[in-house]
Amino acid sequence: MNMPPVVSAVEWDAARAKLLVREKEVTRARDALAAERRRMPRMAVEKRYAFEGPGGRVGLLDLFEGRRQLVVYRFFYDPGMESYPERGCPGCSFLADQVAHVAHLNARDTTLAFVSRAPQDLIASWRRRMGWEMPWYTLTDDFDADFGVGEWHGTNAFLREGDDVFRTYFIDSRGDEHMGSTWAYLDITALGRQEEWEDSPAGYPQGPPYRWWNYHDAYR
Repeated sequence: MNMPPVVSAVEWDAARAKLLVREKEVTRARDALAAERRRMPRMAVEKRYAFEGPGGRVGLLDLFEGRRQLVVYRFFYDPGMESYPERGCPGCSFLADQVAHVAHLNARDTTLAFVSRAPQDLIASWRRRMGWEMPWYTLTDDFDADFGVGEWHGTNAFLREGDDVFRTYFIDSRGDEHMGSTWAYLDITALGRQEEWEDSPAGYPQGPPYRWWNYHDAYR
């Protein structure tokens, strides 16, 4: 391996300071991109979709669990795939292992849900084996294909106003690599992190950072 040179502490600090300038540029660019997402036009979801959950048949509104925002990840765990039914997609499973405790998203009025075509008994067994806790539903119609993810993976964000649901954003392919942290999910939602430093349209819910953060078992 052609490794970089070994340098003194002073030289290392200087090299790191130089790179930090670029890193801060990327951070500001990422914040600006999230601000643009919050200004994306919405698409009304007029078709009725059905899913199977642990308690039976539910609709898209039920996936919100009463919250205002919903993020749905299409996890490839379907009949016909090579590892089925013993295992789900290794790439999707890798992502699932990165998902932060969902209580932090819930505290921002946002629900994360996974969907697959496997039946609920297999999903429950696979989720239990892997130690995952996110809500997970069985697809029963064309929801995944209608929203850009057939037999693959992708993440859709939705916003609810009463009983009206709107699609607000979508990422797939390498975009999903960044998913898992609370911040990554909030940054693709219509309302964002809901912190007062963000560049958001007038009237968006916002409050001071840090103060809403809590232990995942201490949110009310």
